[in-house]
Amino acid sequence: MQNFDVIIIGAGAAGLMCAAEACKRGRRVLLLEGASKVAQKIRISGGGRANFTNLHATPADYLSDNPRFCVSALARYTQHDFIRLVERHGIAYHERDHGQLFCDGSAQQIIDLLVAEADGVTIQTAVIISRVAKDVGHFTVETDRGNFAGDALVIATGGPSIPKMGSSRFAYNIARQFGLNVIEPRPGLVPLTFDAAILAKMEGLAGVSLDATVTLGKVHFTEALLFTHRGLSGPVILQISSYWHSGDTITIDLLPGTDLFRHLKDAKATQSKMETQTVLARLVPKRLAQKIVEWADCGGRLAETSDKSLRRLAEQVNAWRITPSGSEGNRTAEVTVGGVDTRALSSKTMEAATVPGLYFIGEAVDVTGHLGGFNFQWAWASGYACGQFV
Repeated sequence: MQNFDVIIIGAGAAGLMCAAEACKRGRRVLLLEGASKVAQKIRISGGGRANFTNLHATPADYLSDNPRFCVSALARYTQHDFIRLVERHGIAYHERDHGQLFCDGSAQQIIDLLVAEADGVTIQTAVIISRVAKDVGHFTVETDRGNFAGDALVIATGGPSIPKMGSSRFAYNIARQFGLNVIEPRPGLVPLTFDAAILAKMEGLAGVSLDATVTLGKVHFTEALLFTHRGLSGPVILQISSYWHSGDTITIDLLPGTDLFRHLKDAKATQSKMETQTVLARLVPKRLAQKIVEWADCGGRLAETSDKSLRRLAEQVNAWRITPSGSEGNRTAEVTVGGVDTRALSSKTMEAATVPGLYFIGEAVDVTGHLGGFNFQWAWASGYACGQFV
């Protein structure tokens, strides 16, 4: 039996951050990872350039059944703290839309940064864990590499999104083993799919993209939308998917900022001989304009089209209501919504209130960020917070 002060399971963004911080405090840290390499999700993120944080990150950018939980950690380790760390390691980066920050080079630079910061941590990869238990005063972890004991145990294995990266429900199983509640997980930041009837209506639109506003209840986003063979994707759909539940209807404005009915009325007054589809095709992609005119049964010249028909067409564009049949699931989901119930954890330390010495961080807990670097920022913040106390 090898003894450590801290055993961390999961060498992703949060686990590496926590390991580095705990080690800096003089703690003897063992970091166990099931995959053959550390930080697999970082490696593929941002198209290989790692969207490592967001300049505008605030608690409002996160979903949770306990929305105030993330406030403390995000305040104590901000995006600016991680940016300073990136700059200290000489990593060049750039800003894209909406404050998203990416490496100029490769995502491997962020992994190298974290591994360098975790100098002194014992890291073992490709480890198979068979049992976790709590004995008097310490935790034991049984693996194919031997058995380990630690005063503290940190679970940083994320959620089940992108299983090809080695993700699993391990964190939820451990939480339940120790009597903690788990908010039922579901895929987040994921394309939405539709039934055969709706897909038939959208046939021929795969690959068409445009900026759109998508609304669900009180939540709305305006970003790029993409038609696919299975339904809808693009950043705006990924964003709304984290809020979507089975049966929900979303409303899509394909021309945000443009009152299409007013536009068509004006065109009718000045260019009455023009085809309705021609006017619409000046505002949206041609293939989409053709489909929308078909859906609204509103072809022909403007002069021959009633205001009632023009309004029906405009509603199809400015307030297209559609009900997804599902999502592409964990296979393509970037994150998991839900996880270990944060009401059972300290927002200051990430420790389970009823199980002293047991901690949960990162995507494993019920805190999910918007698209654009927010989930990495939660990993850094929660890992840092835990690392100061574990």
